Amino acid sequence: AYERRFPTCPLIPMFVASDTVNEYKSEDEAIHVIERRCKLDIDAPRLLKKIAGVDYVYFVQKNSLNRRERTLHIEAYNETFSNRVIINEHCCYTVHPDNEDWTCFEQSASLDIKSFFGFESTVEKIAMKQYTSNIKKGKEIIEYYLKQLEEEGITFVPRWTPPVACKLESSTSHTRRPVSPAINIPDSATKEGLNNKEILNTSGSPSEPTAGTPDDKLDADYIKRYLGDLTPMQESCLIRLRQWLQETHKGKIPKDEHILRFLRARDFNIDKAREILCQSLTWRKQHQVDYILDTWNPPQVLQDYYAGGWHHHDKDGRPLYVLRLGQMDTKGLVRALGEEALLRYVLSINEEGLRRCEENTKVFGRPISSWTCLVDLEGLNMRHLWRPGVKALLRIIEVVEANYPETLGRLLILRAPRVFPVLWTLVSPFIDDNTRKKFLIYAGNDYQGPGGLLDYIDKEIIPDFLGGECMCEVPEGGLVPKSLYRTAEELENEDIKLWTETIYQSASVFKGAPHEVLIQIVDASSVITWDFDVCKGDIVFNIFHSKRAPQPPKKDSLGAHSITSPGGNNVQLIDKVWQLGRDYSMVESPLICKEGESVQGSHVTRWPGFYILQWKFHSMPACATTNLPRVDDVLASLQVSSHKCKVMYYTEVIGSEDFRGSMTSLESSHSGFSQLSAATTSSSQSHSSSMISR
Repeated sequence: AYERRFPTCPLIPMFVASDTVNEYKSEDEAIHVIERRCKLDIDAPRLLKKIAGVDYVYFVQKNSLNRRERTLHIEAYNETFSNRVIINEHCCYTVHPDNEDWTCFEQSASLDIKSFFGFESTVEKIAMKQYTSNIKKGKEIIEYYLKQLEEEGITFVPRWTPPVACKLESSTSHTRRPVSPAINIPDSATKEGLNNKEILNTSGSPSEPTAGTPDDKLDADYIKRYLGDLTPMQESCLIRLRQWLQETHKGKIPKDEHILRFLRARDFNIDKAREILCQSLTWRKQHQVDYILDTWNPPQVLQDYYAGGWHHHDKDGRPLYVLRLGQMDTKGLVRALGEEALLRYVLSINEEGLRRCEENTKVFGRPISSWTCLVDLEGLNMRHLWRPGVKALLRIIEVVEANYPETLGRLLILRAPRVFPVLWTLVSPFIDDNTRKKFLIYAGNDYQGPGGLLDYIDKEIIPDFLGGECMCEVPEGGLVPKSLYRTAEELENEDIKLWTETIYQSASVFKGAPHEVLIQIVDASSVITWDFDVCKGDIVFNIFHSKRAPQPPKKDSLGAHSITSPGGNNVQLIDKVWQLGRDYSMVESPLICKEGESVQGSHVTRWPGFYILQWKFHSMPACATTNLPRVDDVLASLQVSSHKCKVMYYTEVIGSEDFRGSMTSLESSHSGFSQLSAATTSSSQSHSSSMISR
């Protein structure tokens, strides 16, 4: 059945063809070894294939059948790029030692990427994707050919016997050894035999999709276990949006359940969901929100006076967050900490909520993607309507709505006083309609009656301050001492420090006014690295070299060399009288980058001097055969409200001795990228002068 997949197999689309390069059969026909050269069409980005200069990759597969031992060993290794990437795979079919009617299957593989034009992380993901897909389809393919054999009338294969023994038996009693019945492969045996011991998955990113999930359809058990009920249309939207992210975004990709939140927030309109998701990913990257739980410790003032905390779960298994807003001194917290510190604390609460949702999904065995919030308003008064406090609250709501959609499963507002309608009038316009539908508001002690708290929370975990028996460890709040208040100047400096704790800078790119960054290189063979996101519009990325330093940009923000805008700065360094080829030279081919793309790359410098990284406005090419604009050009120009692009970037210079070959393997202790991506396997120093990965 296994041999029937050669020379090609329609069940494996990427398996194009194979040729036999070597074959051996023992005289007694017990051993049969066949070696083939297999041609594969790997599902890889077109850009990667173009840079690598290949359309197909070749593997050598050696199959060793031992009829005496009743084993089949399959070994495979890559022939293409074997000096850069080493892939070894071993599979083995054997007879179960306790039940000879069972066939055991074991599979293991190893992957070692030494260097691959700066695309090490991409190649690793492609290899893992193909490998997990093959594991899932392996049993399906073997069963397909077993069934095919049965339809042809072949239900068993006689067991091998030594030739001499056969002659003796035929000359005496003509007896034969009993024939083994048709091989049966039970599910349990297959699962027990599967042993992926040496798979190297160094990306380690929690944002990657579940391994083994096909691209064209999600597994029904996976949907039921982690995502909930999805219509075929919704499932298709999820797959398409996830695939788009994998193709355009370098680095951390959100999990399926988080992508699904953005789709649900926009009623599964892919374009709208993609827009807000891209904005959120850029925001998370810029402010390093992924690391907030590990790197940021809330000030002691928050720990003492912020009257909120996690408290068990509701009847649906959702994590329960209790907020005693009426007991909280919002004015004192804002005066003591500032708006940004409060916002960051709320973000850490939301990140903890996402983590608890994942934990509860595992505990309860069903998808839990949101949490319940219980807000106690007893004590709410006009002090809570202090204008700066309300402003901070609105800012927090705005940020949370934009970056944590569909995470609030239910909001229970208890003991709402008379002043509450005033606060609700101020806040409600900033809350999404879908979110508002999840609000349940109870005045006085109404929450104790029918349709109240007991419908949503078990009696055993109702907090003591609401008449329950469960001790709640949420801080009681209280007035923040005025001795902890800080001046407006101190708060402003602290706010700036909080939200500029990022390695990235923002820049605006205008038509006719590119943004340029100067990097001075003293030692040749240094490595210039970059990481940037195209937040708006399409740009062209260039790298130039000059032996002399350009003139510093003018201080005038409206001058020809420097434009400052709220969305980022714009600096031009290349003088208009400079000529390309005389005063400066291009060291990289121009790279066109589309809106929403993330680009990481590196350049190994050949000469000392001054290098200029340039982000330039990308104009649509005009039709070559006519002066009239094309319809596509007109439509594209209408989609851009102004001739302006935005990029968020980071650059760094690393010594060649610290360079490991790709952005995902920069292990320099001075590298700001060390927090952004996990290191790949050990890589030898690259001999390429330039590497760009997208």
